[in-house]
Amino acid sequence: MNIMTFNTQHCRNYITRVIDYPVMADAILACGADIVGLNEMRAEGPAEGYEPQVETLACLTGMEYYRFAEAIRIGGDNPYGNGLLSRIPIDSAEVIPVPDPEEKTGSEWYETRCLLKARLANGLTVLVIHFGLNPDEQENAVKTVLPHLTDERCILMGDFNVLPEDPVLAPIRARMRDTAEAFAAPLLSFPSDTPDRKIDYVFVSPDIEVISADIPAIVASDHRPHTAKIRL
Repeated sequence: MNIMTFNTQHCRNYITRVIDYPVMADAILACGADIVGLNEMRAEGPAEGYEPQVETLACLTGMEYYRFAEAIRIGGDNPYGNGLLSRIPIDSAEVIPVPDPEEKTGSEWYETRCLLKARLANGLTVLVIHFGLNPDEQENAVKTVLPHLTDERCILMGDFNVLPEDPVLAPIRARMRDTAEAFAAPLLSFPSDTPDRKIDYVFVSPDIEVISADIPAIVASDHRPHTAKIRL
């Protein structure tokens, strides 16, 4: 089974700077993904460019099962959040808010985030998350994720906005395996044209065999996708 996490920057082509569904769909198809976690996705809203993006990518990739998870409404009316595409039926899905810090202590832009939790027909629990930019947001994201991890048949993926050595990931690493351990050499994911850091992750529960993992040199969004081939 091929797993993929992909921050699409609302399907904005990194080269042309316009929304480009075919180039995002081509990236997904090139990776042969069976399950795709999506970050920075829009849904239908009154503002220009707010369309059912997850559904559109599902149609273009032939991935019949999909979900959108709203984290915030831009401008009050325009949904924005995470998404999931799957070739395996989705039995259930829920949106879990990541609490905003009570006192904002960081210097970067603050944005409300969410966790998308789905249960697939093959027993997999799939968690899709997008961490905030500030350490206090990232700590809240980890605290939100931990109760939803399972020790068997569990995948956690997304744009974490932290480097691999960041201690905020320690509680997750204590429970999950980082598929990046299967890289043949160190790989980076952002920015997609000349990456200088790895901030995208696919974690799996200890019972899942990781056959291979990759960050292919695909320039579609501002992030390169992160993939992993697994066996249950």
